[in-house]
Amino acid sequence: MQFDFDLPIARRGTGCIKYDRRPELDPFWVADMDFASAPEILAALHQRVDHGVFGYAQAHESLHQTIDRYLKSRRNAEIPREHIIHLGGLVPALSLAARAFCRDGGAVMTCTPVYPPFIGVHHDAHVDLITVDHIEIDGKWTFDWQAMERAITPATRVFLLCNPQNPLGRVFDRNEIETLARFCDAHDLVLVSDEIHCDLIFDETSTPHISALSLPPDLARRTITLLSPSKTWNIAGLGFAIAIIPDDTLRRKFSAARGHTLAEINALSYYAAEAAYQHGEPWREQLISYLRANRDTLVSIIKDSCPGLTVKPGEATYLAWIDARAMAVENPAQHFEKNAALFLSDGAFFGWPGWIRFNFGCPRHRMLEGLEKLRAAL
Repeated sequence: MQFDFDLPIARRGTGCIKYDRRPELDPFWVADMDFASAPEILAALHQRVDHGVFGYAQAHESLHQTIDRYLKSRRNAEIPREHIIHLGGLVPALSLAARAFCRDGGAVMTCTPVYPPFIGVHHDAHVDLITVDHIEIDGKWTFDWQAMERAITPATRVFLLCNPQNPLGRVFDRNEIETLARFCDAHDLVLVSDEIHCDLIFDETSTPHISALSLPPDLARRTITLLSPSKTWNIAGLGFAIAIIPDDTLRRKFSAARGHTLAEINALSYYAAEAAYQHGEPWREQLISYLRANRDTLVSIIKDSCPGLTVKPGEATYLAWIDARAMAVENPAQHFEKNAALFLSDGAFFGWPGWIRFNFGCPRHRMLEGLEKLRAAL
């Protein structure tokens, strides 16, 4: 079956934050896509709605089985079910980790630029934040190990990893992930690995995803791996994620930190997640092909006709991280808002002012219209 990713779908007026937060602007910011979810997901939701009763819900057996199969086939991991905690999203999990493993006077560490909640959740735990910039070596973004060693303090307790990396689009290799895990082991850190974009890799042969689940047992024992179908199958608004925590003590502390602060997972989310993981692979494969072509087109246009902007081809995600510092304007995102009516993600929120993030998870004609507005405003 062929899926039509060129089909325009009107989203204004539907209550989505992407289009309705600033309706006067053309949005290429927040990380959701403009594509309808896979037909099997829609069918599963219709079937659940037709049941007509929406009481408190829990994960059902066929969802457990589907997650087991997904973890084995896609992540090459067989995980005991008691290691899995179901959550209504991944951002709350970042906050839970900070609250569970840091005390007052402690610190959370991460590398920038990074998804904005990574550099905000320390406020929930009333602890410090340590950030170290990613660096470019041989044309690829990677970790600055020496700077990380200089920056860490004895009070640091958690390292937040984004892999694949948002917004850099980097898929870290095995050596990088194992080196990071050894760094965490040496400094007694809990490694929280947010892998929400792991099914959005453009070439899994050349840049395979190395999950924290694949680490040797002595390193995996201090990890929390976060997964969700939300970004890949465009169901972020339904709110479903899992945290996989092999160590009993870490799992108990993580669960205890929830207290009464998190809402119940809604009854529809479980069925959307099940359908995505069980039936969504054909749709995902065609999505990757479409997004790869969008990425290549975007990179070519910026290289050839957008002086003052540079961008590297991302290895994953539908998010382009664009260097606009050569424009020599105080705030590139505000410049394009004022001069092109574009709503882009401001790099300052990721820890890197002077950069912008452009979401190309949309029909190609929409992306081209946005890029033309970008070009014309330079």
